[in-house]
Amino acid sequence: MDSHTSSTVKRTKHAALARPDMGEFGRHELAILGAPCGDIQALVARLLPLLAPALRVAYVDADHAAGDAAETQNEARAGVPYVADNGLSAEVVDKITYRQLNLTRALDRFSQPELLAHESVVLVNGNHFRARQQVVIVDPRKPLDKKLDRLTDVRLILLAEGQSDLPAVLAEHLSTAPLPPVLRLAEVDKIAAFIRQWYALAVPVLRGLVLAGGRSERMQTDKGALHYHSLDQRQHTAALLSEFCPDVRVSVRPDQADELPAGLKPLPDTFLNLGPLGGVLSALQCDPNAAWLVLACDLPFLTRDTLEYLVTNRQPARLATSFRSPWDDFPEPLVTIWEPRSYGQLLRFLSMGYSCPRKALINSDIELLSPPVPGDLRNVNTPEERVAAQRELGP
Repeated sequence: MDSHTSSTVKRTKHAALARPDMGEFGRHELAILGAPCGDIQALVARLLPLLAPALRVAYVDADHAAGDAAETQNEARAGVPYVADNGLSAEVVDKITYRQLNLTRALDRFSQPELLAHESVVLVNGNHFRARQQVVIVDPRKPLDKKLDRLTDVRLILLAEGQSDLPAVLAEHLSTAPLPPVLRLAEVDKIAAFIRQWYALAVPVLRGLVLAGGRSERMQTDKGALHYHSLDQRQHTAALLSEFCPDVRVSVRPDQADELPAGLKPLPDTFLNLGPLGGVLSALQCDPNAAWLVLACDLPFLTRDTLEYLVTNRQPARLATSFRSPWDDFPEPLVTIWEPRSYGQLLRFLSMGYSCPRKALINSDIELLSPPVPGDLRNVNTPEERVAAQRELGP
């Protein structure tokens, strides 16, 4: 290659990774601004009983009394170390009904979502912090003219008591897009209904993944290529998934990608030698903004009805929706819907030396269902089990 050609080739310094669709604090966040902080706090308090426990809700605010000498003395008298005054960089305090984490290091848009990774909705005091979508309160005590730069994607307008019209500055700022819904601040039930609908409309798309990258050492032949029905297990499982997912991939080792039957779309593992966890992580890396309905290829008894039960009872506000194994009562990770937030959790377990997706499910906030037909979750791993399964399922 001559010098001219080499100088025009763009050098890529970083891998072209798909990034999770995150805001400042989480995937689904709303900044509430335009009223005094006490009113925002009171609104959140009234909304919580109408949102939880279906939604896991976090609230982000600033402490107006932070650094106050009297508060510091009260904490010292209560026996709780005050981080900054005692030289600690962090402290964890078990308050019995909740846990408290105090840090001296600053938070940023990389660390904040990690702290709130288990929450499905984050409500933010927009007087102090930004969020990528907003709820605006029209209240003359808090003029909006100096905060217009924070109104980047207004989803709801609330009129405080005595207010009937939008301020001219707000109407002009919002004039380039359809006006968002307008409610009264006192209509808490309607505000909660709006937030539930807003969250439901943002539920991630469901993609399908057939796990077929194992080495089938116990079976002594590729389990995905076995026939219990008219198709091999990779094709049969993919066909089941296609009834519920617009896109179905088959997780394989890189060397297997060219061996799949025609019509199947391979998703070669990028996390290698990790067993099923590698397939799930590879799918989440491929599309970190989708939920993945994951099925092992060695489940010849699995039916459409059982799969439909799982999809119908999916809880996107949880990390995953899984079946309880009829044999040991633990979650069955290979018949599970993994939501996008599971990506970080699985990576955290991997960073601690755990490659078992079941352990991640056991120690996470998930929806655990009892299978309608327990026998549908029976897998087939050995030649003897294969013969028995083929006899039961018939020609």
